[in-house]
Amino acid sequence: MRTKISLSALIICMLLTLPSMAQMSKDEYKEWKNKAKDLKKNPEELKALVEENESLKSKTSSLNSQVENLKGQLSNKNAQIAEAQQAAKEAEAAANAARKKLMEMEQKPQKKAITLDDSGVWFKVQVGAFKNIDMSEYFKNNPNFSGETTEDGAQRITLGRFRDYWEADRFKKVLRDMGVKEAWIVPYKEGTRVPLKEVLESLGPKPTN
Repeated sequence: MRTKISLSALIICMLLTLPSMAQMSKDEYKEWKNKAKDLKKNPEELKALVEENESLKSKTSSLNSQVENLKGQLSNKNAQIAEAQQAAKEAEAAANAARKKLMEMEQKPQKKAITLDDSGVWFKVQVGAFKNIDMSEYFKNNPNFSGETTEDGAQRITLGRFRDYWEADRFKKVLRDMGVKEAWIVPYKEGTRVPLKEVLESLGPKPTN
């Protein structure tokens, strides 16, 4: 008796869970009622239907879990895309700012580099020759501070730029009085350093005072 009641209850539950049960016509209802009676007579078929129903429920649950997982992955991808778009906007803004700054700099009047006339004879005062020291960045646009590198890698530093030898000589003496004992005069002819003997004839008379 208990088995019949259990089978009847299962059949009723299955009938109640059928989709569109409330929309059945009378003929459909009779048809399914007859099928339910047949299932009561065949417990094995009923058992198979119940197990198949449970299997479908399990598959549905698994599919729902996969759908939720895919939704999570999609959400992460959307977040990554949003971050990438924001980074692209920031990079574009930085590039635009750099271009604007460059245009502003190009529109500003540029300082003209000081051009020197190297023709004729010039005199400078050398204050030393140094190795492992590079002061060339300080030579730019500074006609009174210059230097040149020798074959052995030393950098000769010179101060002043004089057309008159004796003026250069007075400057040399001032530097020596200041403690630069190695200060001495070096001549340049047409922009090239030359020995003093090559320009001796161009020297004017030494001032009497």
